[in-house]
Amino acid sequence: MTDQNPYQAPQAKLDQPAAAGKIGEPRALPTGRGLDWLTEGFELFQRAAGMWVVNTILFFVLISLLSLAPFGGILMPLVVGGMMLGCRDLDEGRGELEVSHLFAGFQHRTGQLVGLGVIYVLLSLVVTVIMMLGFMSVGFANMQLDAQMMGPSQFLGLLVGMLLATLLMVPIVMLFWFAPAIVILNEDIGIFDAMKLSFRGCMRNILPFTLYSIVVFILMIVATIPFGLGWLILTPVLFASVYVGYKQIFLTEVGQQAA
Repeated sequence: MTDQNPYQAPQAKLDQPAAAGKIGEPRALPTGRGLDWLTEGFELFQRAAGMWVVNTILFFVLISLLSLAPFGGILMPLVVGGMMLGCRDLDEGRGELEVSHLFAGFQHRTGQLVGLGVIYVLLSLVVTVIMMLGFMSVGFANMQLDAQMMGPSQFLGLLVGMLLATLLMVPIVMLFWFAPAIVILNEDIGIFDAMKLSFRGCMRNILPFTLYSIVVFILMIVATIPFGLGWLILTPVLFASVYVGYKQIFLTEVGQQAA
């Protein structure tokens, strides 16, 4: 006979983490993890380098076609989401990376991913309008007098517009950095919850993201030098780095080990 009181309320072990693979509240990671996102992303690239290159070429073709269509950017989360599925399948040994992963977002959680694209395009349009207003408010009058030269006021207007655009685009990027991964890898999370999680995940990891951004900027220069061929490697590494960052920041057990 057990000594447990049958009338005692059950006690949950609140200090135990959720099961592996379950998304949780984003956690802050050490600064060095920003570099690890890239190195571990490169490891994912090495597991299927040939298929990554094929998918990257198709990706460039696809975004070129989307750029020709009005508001083609609305469909970009579908492509990004599909690649996140590919990263997960490759990482967890569910299967090989395939060309079909590039289009998986067109078949899985399509409405939610399109919704992300619509919101992103609308917010980007708002930023563009604000940037133009910032430019016009300072330099528009003088531009009409001499359209061939950019005087101090025009330059100041351009600078103001670019500064406003940068300040406004940073939080937008934070809202959407992890959102496609969160949406397509978690059936029970909607658009706005995914955006909020993405924003909090970025905010709590400003230092890792700063290091990550600096290294990516350098890699972009290096990748461009050999006739842009380095982008065939850098692009899949960047895709995989987003997935690695998502795992370490949001997935409970992975994040605890990383910290």
